Amino acid sequence: MLQNKAVMITGASRGLGRALALAYAQEGANLVVNSRNAGLLDPVAEETKGTGVEVLAIPADVSRSTHVEMLVNAAIEQFGRIDVLVNNAGLLGPRVPIEEYPEDEWRRVLDANLTAPFLLTRAVIPHMPEGGSIINVTSGVSIEGRAEWGAYSVSKFGVEGLTQILAAELKDRGIRANSVDPGGMRTEMRAAAYPDEDPTTRITPEENTAVFLYLASDESRDVTGERFKAQEFQPTR
Repeated sequence: MLQNKAVMITGASRGLGRALALAYAQEGANLVVNSRNAGLLDPVAEETKGTGVEVLAIPADVSRSTHVEMLVNAAIEQFGRIDVLVNNAGLLGPRVPIEEYPEDEWRRVLDANLTAPFLLTRAVIPHMPEGGSIINVTSGVSIEGRAEWGAYSVSKFGVEGLTQILAAELKDRGIRANSVDPGGMRTEMRAAAYPDEDPTTRITPEENTAVFLYLASDESRDVTGERFKAQEFQPTR
């Protein structure tokens, strides 16, 4: 389904990002996988290479423009283009009221969750061909503000807006942009957000990849500016 497409995934060292890397590789996509931690990223690269696809693993902080430039240049040198960009990397930040929210944490979360997708998408667009797909990972708190979700919620509201702007700006170039709310999953971030929750009541990231495969494939070629709930998505095949 994704044979020979070049797919870039941020936050690919664990959780949903790792699951997406494996799912895309199994469908034949060549990968550029990224996270800030090389030690966690390398095992994912090795695992995906086992499917026979080409994998470029690049540790970088995508909230920094110099790192983004290095990442994109390496990807283009390897593959010549980027067909699919998945902006998945993110930070939760503290779960405290706004009046108690530390300024440095606010800036750190906004940089990771909102500035990073802006910087990376801006750098990737010139190298994305017609039929390209930008997939932004959002959240249940990206359209409904809730107490003590602070910068995380605000940043995800921003990603929803960024997605709409990209969809409008890129439609005539045949590039689509959509957002996906993965819902609650059995991940480290979910456990940090809900420490009293039984993780076994949630699905694994590996069980939650169908909508991401759809949005990366040519099946969704004419779909742009939409918001998907991953756990409510029904595959067409």
